[in-house]
Amino acid sequence: MASRRNRLKLKPLREQVMVITGATSGIGLSTARAAAKRGASLIIAARNEGALKSVCEELASKGAKAAYVVADVGREADVRAIAQGAVDRFGGFDTWVNDAGVTIFGALASTPIEDQRRLFDTNYWGVVYGSLVAAEHLRARPGGGAIINLGSALSDFAFPWQGAYAASKHGVKAFTAALRMELMREHAPISVTLIKPATTDTPYIDHTKNLTEGGIKSPPPVYATPLVAEAILYAAEHRVRELTIGGIGPAIAFLTALAPSIAEPVLAIVAPILQRGSAAPALKADSLHQPGQDLRERTYHKGVRRQSLYTAAQMRPQATLALGLLTGLAAGAALFTGRRFARKSGPTPDPAAS
Repeated sequence: MASRRNRLKLKPLREQVMVITGATSGIGLSTARAAAKRGASLIIAARNEGALKSVCEELASKGAKAAYVVADVGREADVRAIAQGAVDRFGGFDTWVNDAGVTIFGALASTPIEDQRRLFDTNYWGVVYGSLVAAEHLRARPGGGAIINLGSALSDFAFPWQGAYAASKHGVKAFTAALRMELMREHAPISVTLIKPATTDTPYIDHTKNLTEGGIKSPPPVYATPLVAEAILYAAEHRVRELTIGGIGPAIAFLTALAPSIAEPVLAIVAPILQRGSAAPALKADSLHQPGQDLRERTYHKGVRRQSLYTAAQMRPQATLALGLLTGLAAGAALFTGRRFARKSGPTPDPAAS
């Protein structure tokens, strides 16, 4: 059991060493760039050594301290090598971000079990290995640290054509919650956060294994990648249970929980339509069984949402509560004033009725 004297004290980012998996594209790359800009030292990991080297050179050219470890997070030994790399280079780490992920578009009945296992190796087991290895280190680190796991809006409901991906993210949500409670029980100085992005402007579709018969696209609305990076960095400095990017996920989750007999038939029809792209499938390799080849943070969808009031409210809970109270008081005052005015300006009695 961890000593109760070692209390959690999350450091400012400029004093942190941060480990980020899946750091060569999308959310991981955006987070690495944002963390480096704020002064964090980085250990980044992915399967593509050339891409890792390019990212480290880019960050170093801007004055950041960064090193990389080539790793497949679906292998426990590789994940342990990431942690050892952080110890060797920086003496340890303060925050571990489990971001690496892959996906498949297609009906479950048409998805080979081998592909589903590979998806779970990365999306679920990668999070398990990373979280447990990080917890081992952070239990004994003065001030502890943070474990940040990337779930999804699909951690809370299922979505046709992304069934295997949604199942893996449901697993990540349950594992993260159970780990958090177990660490609480032993008084470990570790913050455990689940990040749940809605559709994000990453190369997600380009890296997807497409088993449908046509083109595919990310279902709207699409949120800017830096919004997710901002939430991750917030969790690195603040003890927070969950952060959701965009309000669409909670809305759908609420409807499916409230009225599944209505929501599920609707999603069964609408979900494939929302994910059907107009173009034919591109003839290129996906990143399910091999490393991705590009170094893109974003794909610049049309109509990308660069802000989310729902997400901002989660990261500023006191300000949001105060605003809510003020709004409630103002509404109450307006209602009270309106009623008094209505009573005073009521109809004048008719003299003939006296």
